[in-house]
Amino acid sequence: MNLKNSFLFLLVAMSLISCDKTRVFDEYTDVGNIWHKDSIIAYDLPEVDTTKAYNLFVNVRSNNDYQFSNLFLIVSLDKPNGVTHIDTLEYVMADPEGNLLGEGFSDIKESKLFYKEKFQFNKGQHHVRIRHAMRESGRVRGVDSLSGITEVGFRIESLE
Repeated sequence: MNLKNSFLFLLVAMSLISCDKTRVFDEYTDVGNIWHKDSIIAYDLPEVDTTKAYNLFVNVRSNNDYQFSNLFLIVSLDKPNGVTHIDTLEYVMADPEGNLLGEGFSDIKESKLFYKEKFQFNKGQHHVRIRHAMRESGRVRGVDSLSGITEVGFRIESLE
């Protein structure tokens, strides 16, 4: 096998391995080095097959500057009929020793956080908004600037 054929074989093999057959929507927003409490991450979701169920995820990329063991999020899902579902969610982000959880080999970890399981969409356009709701222990006022979160995303996966 010559070099050109080897390269082509490697390229085809990599594309087959990296196929993600369950992904329907997967988008990220870069928040920089600090996620401000008033910064709302918003996505217009694609219209999908309303006869099927989907798993919905909030994806978070964090680094060692993240100083909390958990993450509180407020996620709003606007349906086409004008109804908005608002959920306050808590996710564990670090183990008891303070090591970030998630996938990744460097200091950047990616966490795939369940939002809704076996969700069925209505016909029409859906919108999702995500913001953090972090508080320091014993303080009423929220954390204005959340360090260590670099990107926030939303993912829809088909169950088939």
